Amino acid sequence: MEIVSIAVSKKKGERKTQVNKAELIKEHGLQGDAHAGTWHRQISFLSYENIEKAQKKGLDVTFGDFAENIATTGIDWKHIPIGTKVKLGETAIVEITQIGKKCHSKCAIYYQAGDCIMPREGVFARVLKSGAISCGDTIEFQEKA
Repeated sequence: MEIVSIAVSKKKGERKTQVNKAELIKEHGLQGDAHAGTWHRQISFLSYENIEKAQKKGLDVTFGDFAENIATTGIDWKHIPIGTKVKLGETAIVEITQIGKKCHSKCAIYYQAGDCIMPREGVFARVLKSGAISCGDTIEFQEKA
């Protein structure tokens, strides 16, 4: 289980740009990302396996195209219980706060990518402990809150 992509965007509702490393800020989110702030969806996760499924369906998508902040391997995020604490890299700790989301209208991502899997497959978290994260960092599950 590891981080395979980190992505940020300046505006909500658009594809994110990949970066090799980033800083998670306690009770804020991913530094420089439009979704960061004082709320329960500071960062988002999506598994590479789900991105790969979308590619196999013929969608021309890659990391960041579904507006996910962190893509991982080896984790089926939608089955991780709310309240679970997750250690990312050496020091950062996040808590899962929401599984999936309602998508009231088809956003720009839907029209650009042909589908948006975040409402079905993504999860959201808030940052409990700051820390630097990089592609290739390991992910460790801790106790449920």
